[in-house]
Amino acid sequence: MTFECFWPGGPVFRQAAHFRLGTDCVLLADFARVEGARRGMDLGCASGAGLLLLLAKSERLHMTGLELVEEAAELARENLRANALDKRGEIVSGDLREHRALFRAGSFDLVIANPPYYPAGSGARPTDDKRAAARLELSCTLREVCEAAAYLLRTGGSAFLVHKPERLSELFCTLSAVGLEPKRLRLVQRRPDCAPSLVLAEARRGGKPGLRIEPPLYLQDENGADSEELRRIYHR
Repeated sequence: MTFECFWPGGPVFRQAAHFRLGTDCVLLADFARVEGARRGMDLGCASGAGLLLLLAKSERLHMTGLELVEEAAELARENLRANALDKRGEIVSGDLREHRALFRAGSFDLVIANPPYYPAGSGARPTDDKRAAARLELSCTLREVCEAAAYLLRTGGSAFLVHKPERLSELFCTLSAVGLEPKRLRLVQRRPDCAPSLVLAEARRGGKPGLRIEPPLYLQDENGADSEELRRIYHR
C-alpha cells in the first residue's frame, strides 16, 4: 500500500480499507475555521485525512484524532509520522461515547466530525462490519457525536460537521439541545440545477442565536467540469 498525496507538495497519506477518503472529508476541512485555534479534535478520524488537512492550514494547531477501529488508528499515526507531524498531532484509540473518561471537558478550541449519515436499520447494510459502522449509526448516533463535541469544546469553541441535507433539521435540533448553537450553514450541490447532496455546518459552544447561510458550494460548472472553487480546494 503506497502513499497518496492530496496535492503536489501537500500532505501524504494511506487510506483505511473500510473508510476511503471522500469529497465530504476534504470539503469539511476546507469549511472549518482554524484561525486562533490551538487545539483541535477529529471525532472518528479514520486514517487521519481530516486532521492532516487541518494541520496543513495552521502551523499553530495541534490536532487529536479519536478512532474506535485500531487498524485505522494505527494508520493515522503512520500518516502523522510520514508527514513529520507526530509532534503536532496524536491519535487516541477509543470510543467517542466514552469521551468523559478520555478527555477533560473544554479541552479543545475546535472539533470536526464526519459522522455516519444514516440511522441503523435504514437502507442496505454493507456486508463488511467496519464499512457498515462508517455508513450507519451502529457505533455512535448523531446525538452521541454532538454530545461529545459539546463536552470537548471550550465556551466559544466551534464544531464543524458534514452531513446529509435530509437530516438537517435533526442536526440543528440536536446541536441546540446539547448547547451548540448553529452559526453557519453551507449547502453542497453538484451543479446549480441539482438538489444539495451535503450540508456543512458550524455550531458554537455557548453561542448566541443567529445563523449565517453562505452561498452554495458547486462542485461542477455549467459544462460539467470541476468548479473553480473545487479546484481551489484541491489545489488543482
